[in-house]
Amino acid sequence: MGGRSAMPSPGRLGLMEPSARGDLDTLGWSDTAAVDRLWALSRAPDPDLALKALVRIQQAQGDAGWAEIDRLLARDRRFRGRLLATLGSSDALGDHLVAETDAWRLLLEPALPTAAQARDEMLAAVAAQPEPDAGENLLYRAGVSGGEAIGALRVAYRNLLLRLAAQDLAPVVEDEPVLFLPEVGGHLSDLADAALTAALAVALREVLGDDRYTGRLAVIAMGKCGARELNYVSDVDVVFVAEPADNTSARLAGEMMRVGSLAFFEVDAALRPEGKRGAMTRTLESHLAYYERWAKTWEFQALLKARPMTGDLALGADYVAATGPLVWTAAERDDFVTDVQAMRRRVEALVPDGEKDRNLKLGGGGLRDVEFAVQLMQMVHGRADEALRVRSTLEAIDALIAGGYVGRTDGANFHASYEFLRGLEHRLQLQRLARTHLLPDVKDDPAMRWLARAAHVRPEGGSDATAVLRRELRRQRTRVRQLHEKLFYRPLLEAVTRFDKDSLYLQNEAAERQLAALGYAKPQRAVAHIKALGSARGRRGQIQMLILPGLLEHISDTPDPDAGLLNYRRLCDELVDADWFLRLLRDDGVVAERLMHVLGTSEYIADLLMRSPDVIALYSSGASGPKLCEVTSEDVVKGLAASVRRSADPRKAIAVARSHRRAELARIASADLLGLMDVTQVCRALSTMWAAVLDAALEKVMEATSKETGAPAPARMAVIGMGRLGGGELGYGSDADVLFVCDPVEGADESTALRWAQSVADSVRALLGTPSADPPLEVDVGLRPEGKNGPIVRSLASYRAYYRQWAEAWEVQALLRAHAVAGDPELGLQFLHMIDEVRYPAGGVSSDAVREIRRIKARVDAERLPRGADPTTHTKLGRGGLADVEWTVQLLQLRYAHEYPELHRTSTIETLDAIEEAGLLPEDQVAMLKDAWLTATRARNALVLVRGKPVDQLPGAGRELRAIAYAAGWPQDEAVEFLEHYLRVTRRAKGVVLEVFGG
Repeated sequence: MGGRSAMPSPGRLGLMEPSARGDLDTLGWSDTAAVDRLWALSRAPDPDLALKALVRIQQAQGDAGWAEIDRLLARDRRFRGRLLATLGSSDALGDHLVAETDAWRLLLEPALPTAAQARDEMLAAVAAQPEPDAGENLLYRAGVSGGEAIGALRVAYRNLLLRLAAQDLAPVVEDEPVLFLPEVGGHLSDLADAALTAALAVALREVLGDDRYTGRLAVIAMGKCGARELNYVSDVDVVFVAEPADNTSARLAGEMMRVGSLAFFEVDAALRPEGKRGAMTRTLESHLAYYERWAKTWEFQALLKARPMTGDLALGADYVAATGPLVWTAAERDDFVTDVQAMRRRVEALVPDGEKDRNLKLGGGGLRDVEFAVQLMQMVHGRADEALRVRSTLEAIDALIAGGYVGRTDGANFHASYEFLRGLEHRLQLQRLARTHLLPDVKDDPAMRWLARAAHVRPEGGSDATAVLRRELRRQRTRVRQLHEKLFYRPLLEAVTRFDKDSLYLQNEAAERQLAALGYAKPQRAVAHIKALGSARGRRGQIQMLILPGLLEHISDTPDPDAGLLNYRRLCDELVDADWFLRLLRDDGVVAERLMHVLGTSEYIADLLMRSPDVIALYSSGASGPKLCEVTSEDVVKGLAASVRRSADPRKAIAVARSHRRAELARIASADLLGLMDVTQVCRALSTMWAAVLDAALEKVMEATSKETGAPAPARMAVIGMGRLGGGELGYGSDADVLFVCDPVEGADESTALRWAQSVADSVRALLGTPSADPPLEVDVGLRPEGKNGPIVRSLASYRAYYRQWAEAWEVQALLRAHAVAGDPELGLQFLHMIDEVRYPAGGVSSDAVREIRRIKARVDAERLPRGADPTTHTKLGRGGLADVEWTVQLLQLRYAHEYPELHRTSTIETLDAIEEAGLLPEDQVAMLKDAWLTATRARNALVLVRGKPVDQLPGAGRELRAIAYAAGWPQDEAVEFLEHYLRVTRRAKGVVLEVFGG
């Protein structure tokens, strides 16, 4: 039985193309003398790609040239590794080796060129000579220009890139020394410096010819090039400093960028002051003036990596020396945290949804996550620790470890993850020498196989290299996704709770700096809270240490981290014996995130949760969605009624009703703040709960009164909701406007029945109005006939007589929102039928009544707005606010409801829909009024959620506005946009109000 042939088949070599055997024959690799070359070929990332390129090289070289290359491939393992790895990794470099027939000889060079040697090669390509009196500065003038210069530069740069890539890739095929990421990034940065030095030399020739340049021009490298951690294919960010900053310097800068972008890579000056709108060159003084007065946080973050690159190096050094200190004060700026949060959101928003899992740079757990966090840590702690003032990401991680800001193990893992992801990025870019950060689709086996081999990923256990790469990608990106917890929060927690010399030694002062940078206005207090929470005894302390880092991250994303942390500590103190609470936060990340969002945004909800903590369990998600929305108001009302009936004492019954209301308010407000309920659902749910409490209180008081007297109730009673309660549109800060109506039972004395009903109404109001820690339950009867001078309760017959004979225009208007909400449902319905004749009179209201309503509205506008209030941002009485919209809707009801029964509604929004359906207003005008009402209601509710008490006035720009915008569903960094939107919407609505209601 014969053994396996010593001559491997194409299949054993991993060659899949049908032409592979013929191509091997063409190369003369058909006998056992070629076995070493064949097995080396099989180790190339893509053997088929490498083989095709070899055939093309053979054709380009001719017999003599190919014979020399083939001899070297057979004898020189280093050359073989470099050439085959390059051809199997990069289409583009294969094309270069075919086009430039002598370029392969560069792979024989034993070592990479130094920075000076690379610069000399680039300058020689365009016959550049030093400028007179250049001294130590890198200012040269090319001997050639135009297309000839660009072609020569492109070839020279590609040759240098080839040498680096070949040495970087060679270990994939042969046992060659490995170039680690910092070495590769450093060499690439040296090549970029050399390339742009030559491009500047060509620019001098193009712009000045033989005329002498008397000015000074420095090119500053920014970004990855500035940090000497450049990619194979990347934009090179630069900033220009000139003395003087005149037309000549601007032309030189522009020409250098043009030449560089055509010959090498995209040269980008967008990081200059004012970005692409700003002047191309500025003096050093002008740069400093801009940074000191106008620069945003991200611009200081960019300065962190600034490095003199070429041109006038002395001027460049002056620039770095002058701007460097500004970086270390940026974290003290008022808008530092919001700028940072906005930057992070912008980065995430740049990635299309379909690419989030494939984008190595901007996707979750990607390179930008690492760079962003490391730079932020540097800016926070570099103010006090000069050892952190380094440019490179990897050097910065090492410095953070050495300084105790990051644990050794965490830092080492983070370092390794960054190197792994950057290595993959390099391989992806080398494939076609294209700027890309996009991984292949994980289901694309050939592409993933190539990437695994190019990245030198080896099979492990029973898994092939592709499976290992997929697994490693998940592991590394998951590790990076824990970035903020690892870099910010766990060290912070360790710092203030214990001292571990082998892990971390952040001191309180450094911890306070970090907290201040994360948005805490009172970092000393925050340290005290963290210390108290993390130092809890026993199992609670262990769980706190486990979950606090994640909780602190979520809290820092809220408008008021100080309040959020304080509220969390208060909640923990309140639930000190409730083991379920911390376990829930540990085991359900959704609950933890939602709860911290609430605690750092809403004082109103935080106070409710202290007394109704069971609602927190509803922050989880169930099978059909968020549990906060699985509960219905109807279920809550049934539970409240049943609980109240079980209490014999009215006071205890009202306490039970308050408890149900408190929990329901916490549920509604939480769902609102978390974006799980819209504004109309919120208002309807709040109104339903208020009505239920009123109904339960009325029933209990009537029952208790009957027991006291030993006689049945002498009258039926109903409560009529008015205003927002009647419209089902209560907000968090609204009182309950009501009318009490009674109807003596058959055989009862009317005066006795009225006295009894008056006593019941007084008791209901007193019991509900008893001061408590909960939001108030004020029952307002100010809309009753005769106002404050009229009786609290009237009989149905009395109401009928009054409204028919004495009702004023404002009373008729108020009845438009009347709706039975509690008590005897039949009596409530009788009341509504009775007032229909008053509020929807045949023929509509009189012109005198319309004039009177307009007069009253004008008086309200003039007298009711609080002193000092801004009429453009007062949500209730301001321009285009709630009152404007509601009065306009009600006037249309008064004038047309007799003709259009669909206008017989108490809800403002539902009535607007009916107005549109009836064609009483154009669609666009109805849309403007609805938009204004919803916007003002949402803003008014947000004010209460944030402030914890009824407020109608929106604040100006600042921290409080950011919180209110956030509570209203806007990003914090768009608070100004939130306010502008409010002003725009209400201004448009006011235009409709003036046209329809009248001014």
